[in-house]
Amino acid sequence: MQVMDTQRVDAIVVGAGMSGATAAANLAETHKVALLEMEDTAGYHTTGRSAAIWIRNYGAHDVRVLTAASKEFFQSPPEGFTDTALAADRPVMHIAPAAQVQVLHDLVQGGAVIEEISPARAKELVPALRDGYVAAAALETDCFDMEVAALHQGYLRQLKHRGGIIALRNRASRIWRQDGMWHAETSAGAVFIAPAIVDAAGAWGDEVATLAGEPTVGLQPKRRTGVIIDPTPFDVHHWPLVDDASHTWYARPEARSKLMLSPADETDTEPCDAQPDELDVAIAVDRMQQAMTIEVRRVEHSWAGLRTFAPDRSLVIGPGRQPGFFWMCGQGGYGIQTAPAAGRLIATQIRGEAPPADVAEAVPLLDPKRFN
Repeated sequence: MQVMDTQRVDAIVVGAGMSGATAAANLAETHKVALLEMEDTAGYHTTGRSAAIWIRNYGAHDVRVLTAASKEFFQSPPEGFTDTALAADRPVMHIAPAAQVQVLHDLVQGGAVIEEISPARAKELVPALRDGYVAAAALETDCFDMEVAALHQGYLRQLKHRGGIIALRNRASRIWRQDGMWHAETSAGAVFIAPAIVDAAGAWGDEVATLAGEPTVGLQPKRRTGVIIDPTPFDVHHWPLVDDASHTWYARPEARSKLMLSPADETDTEPCDAQPDELDVAIAVDRMQQAMTIEVRRVEHSWAGLRTFAPDRSLVIGPGRQPGFFWMCGQGGYGIQTAPAAGRLIATQIRGEAPPADVAEAVPLLDPKRFN
């Protein structure tokens, strides 16, 4: 009979991507935390494959509240958190062919720190735009590239410094509640016991909930494709991110001299190690070339990641139906830019404290119990 390694902690966090890392690091200020991860490395499936740009006017209202509340952390992280700047200015330019002009007007009307610019100004910013393609354009000026790896590693270091446990290759295979405590038995033969457990398992969030006997919320993983090309002869380093108003594709500078493309695909899939589909790669190139005069001789690299959404596309953060069970899921494409505020919020909820004032209005919209 196998003897289990049993560890008692104050909270168990399942999933060591950005959501789990931020939840664990913030909670570790006051709690002994165990962060469980099924893979060999933290952040393998989604966090490490993000396009990584902070955009204020992106997502539902709750997403925008958490995004705004996270901005200061990116621009002025705590001393010792990282040696790398987490933010580098990168405007976002939305362009509209004739059929998308009203969509662009609506985007400007409902947004903040965004203004319409002329098609001529758009071409000044991105000289590769085809003459006559842009009927209207808008520019968001307070956006910035995010250093995802530095942010993620900063939170993991913070967790370790605060005495937390990072248990890699420890997939939660059984979860149950007994005598007022949550038990998580892992594939490595360990059992972690705590009064609180946080489901931060991303695409596997509903699976973890089912293991724990918690009602699921209907999470849907969706595949998103990325492509790297050489845009020579264009110097793209200082270009803004460019997307169309209906968000059917986007392009952003990458590694100073390359261009990343995406068809902004959202293909329903099961939780998995997502791989790019050749058709999606071709669509990304084709949509970009409809707007730009960039010749693509070859695709240098392509990949895919998962973006997992709740049915209403708002985030799922807060207490579940069972005592001590908390959700930190449904981040979709917003998990990086909302992470600092979301991590602060879930930590206060587990401690039983009032939510931070800058995110309080979003709490009812985030409530996991809205689905069941």
